[in-house]
Order: sequence, then structure tokens, then C-alpha cells
Amino acid sequence: MRVVVLGAGVIGVTGAWYLARAGHEVTLVDRQPEAGRETSFANGGQIAAGHAEPWAKPSVVPKILHWLGREDAPMLFRPRADLRQWQWGLRFALECLPGRFERNTLQLAGLARFSRDCLASLRGETGIEYHRVARGILHFCTEQADFEALAEHAGHMRRLGIIREIKTAAQCHDIEPALRHSQARVVGGVYTPDDESGDAHEFTVCLARLAEQKGVRFLRETTVESLESAAGRVTAVRTGGRRLEAEAFVVSLGSYSARLLAPLRISIPVYPLKGYSVTVPLPQEVADRAPTVSLTDEAHKLVISRLGSRLRCAGTAELTGYDTTINKVRCEAIVKRLRTLFPALAGAGEAEFWAGLRPATPNNVPLIGRTRYANLFLNTGHGTLGWTLAAGSGRAVADLVSGRPPDVEFAFSHA
Repeated sequence: MRVVVLGAGVIGVTGAWYLARAGHEVTLVDRQPEAGRETSFANGGQIAAGHAEPWAKPSVVPKILHWLGREDAPMLFRPRADLRQWQWGLRFALECLPGRFERNTLQLAGLARFSRDCLASLRGETGIEYHRVARGILHFCTEQADFEALAEHAGHMRRLGIIREIKTAAQCHDIEPALRHSQARVVGGVYTPDDESGDAHEFTVCLARLAEQKGVRFLRETTVESLESAAGRVTAVRTGGRRLEAEAFVVSLGSYSARLLAPLRISIPVYPLKGYSVTVPLPQEVADRAPTVSLTDEAHKLVISRLGSRLRCAGTAELTGYDTTINKVRCEAIVKRLRTLFPALAGAGEAEFWAGLRPATPNNVPLIGRTRYANLFLNTGHGTLGWTLAAGSGRAVADLVSGRPPDVEFAFSHA
């Protein structure tokens, strides 16, 4: 059947790929000149199936209170005259209640494992390259209290069937030797050896090219304006002077999905959570002393990934509406932490700053599935886990559009 996919980030492109692979006639629409130019452009790079869990949990509440008023805080709430922002914040607080974290974690973990397997199959089928590093992810601590909490948390995760290996400081240094020179003493960490990292933007661009070769029609620099509907079905999407008709539509517009759906009276709890990243070029004299294993810094809530001759460090969450301006204070705080952890980076090139809007649900569980319109599907709301969940989400939505039950246990949405 004819299917229109709205949005060409990593989520939309993987969805278009699997739909074309299933035999559908696919059109992919995006307002940018190439795929992956917005949220997928400069994320942290981690494909973290072993760490797929929500931000919303009981232990985060006192931390948020501690971070209030700090411009460099890992999570920052900027109050606006926006009812949806306050509703999202309240729902996030409710998701921190005991029991909800465990339920949401199981949802994410199952989809993440499925996605990891789908990505491996896709990679084998296509030979796609994206600076993949398959050396696991090390979640390290520089504060003893954080390490004790992380180790206890790993025990809880084991009871949920999620294996995380507790590591001493010496073992952390063995996994990533560059941490031996850190000016902030590493006291221990948790390691997930089956996780990996890679460049989400490069993957998205390459997969979009492969999808076009498979027959996907890619409409670039085409802004989605509205959806037309009649008799319980979506009939077309309006894009300026163009009207695109199809038999099925998939919304993968990230943070902008909620705006498109609102006129159809479909309300989804997706709100932008602005994140920042810095990308540091690594000249040869520095490259050998920079980290290669993907890392998570517990104290500052930062993720660090090696992408060829660059080092990417990303993190922080800012609830500030659709503002994408770069706050230099927050970016410079990331650079400062990087240089504390890896003094050798003092000889690296100038850092490039970036900010993007993560499409977040309060519980971090994405919205994948049908809506009240029989031929309108959602694949959005992946928050900080878009790169981790992309392949599995794309495969699942292709199955749903094709009328097949996806081969993964997940609470698919019915918005």
C-alpha cells in the first residue's frame, strides 16, 4: 500500500526502511535538506540497550530539588506560560512514584533488546557504516555515594532480568585506560558489555540513501502543515502547495508530533526536552589518549562516545518549550567536565556546540501504534533513547501498518 512517513530523523528513516522492505510504496517527508538534521544530528551516540530506563524514578526527585536555580544543572525546568509544559512536569512527577519506574523499565528494556537485534540484522543485511564501537558502555562514578547507589540499583535491575556488571575503580581503568588520568577520582562503576555506540546522524543519512535505492521517495525541504481526515481516516497530508494522498500515514515528527495531531483531537504526552552536546575534534597527538569506550558520567549525567576522529559528549535536559538556542554556559560546563576527566583534551581542537529537542514522554516510554484514525500510526516520543530504540521501533511500526503483530512484548499505543 502507499504509506507516507512524516519526519526523517533516525526514527522516521528506520520506519521508512522497514516499510519499504515489507513491500509498501513509501514516501518520506521532511523539512530539512537531508535526513537526520534535527534531534538525530549530534546526540550522545550511545546504543544503550542495557541502560534503557526512564529518567523518572524516586531517586531523581531530591536531585531535581538540589539542581533548582543552577544554570549548569543536569535537569533544568524553565517555567513558561505553557499549560502543556506544566502538565508534562506534573505527569513526570507522578511517574517517579514507586512501582511505575519498574513497569516503565521493563517496557523499555524489552523494546531495547529487540531493537539491538534488529540493528544487528540490518547491519548484516546492508553493511551500513556509522563509526560503530562495540566495546560496551561503562557507567562510572566519581562520588562514593553515587557508586553505592548505582551498585544497589544494579541489584534491582538484575531482579528485573537486566544484567549490569559492578566494577571497581581499577576495573574501570582497565576497561577505559583514559580514565586513569582523570582529575576527578573514579571510585567504581557499572558495565554493560553488550552495548555499543555510533554516529546516529551518519547512520540516518546512509540508511535514507539505501531506502531511496529500495524505492522510497524522499521529499526534502517539504514542511508538513496539516492532516486531512474524513470518515475516521486520514486522507491526505498538506505540505505547502502539495497534497499527498496515501492509504496509511506514520507520524515521526519528534517533538512536533503533538502539534500536528492536536487539530485531529489526538492528545499525546510528548514535550520537547532540550539537550546539549559538544563535539571535540581529535588531532593525532591527542587521539591516542582520548577514550574509545562509550562512557556515562553519573555525577554530571553526561554520555561520552568516540566517533572516529571526534569525541562527542552530550547530556543535560532543559524543559523550556521549543527554544533551540544554544546556552553557552551549559555547553562550557560540559567542556569543563570533559577536560577534568581527560586532561589530554587540552590539546584537542575547538569544541562545536549543539542543542536539539528530544521528544519526551513523562515516563520515557515511546508512543508506537495506532490512533483512533484507522490508518494513522505513531512512532514518536523516544526521548533520550531514540538511537537505542530506532531499529526496533521502525520494525514494529512496519509490522503494525502491514497488519502483523510485532515480535516484541510492548504496550503499543492506541491514541
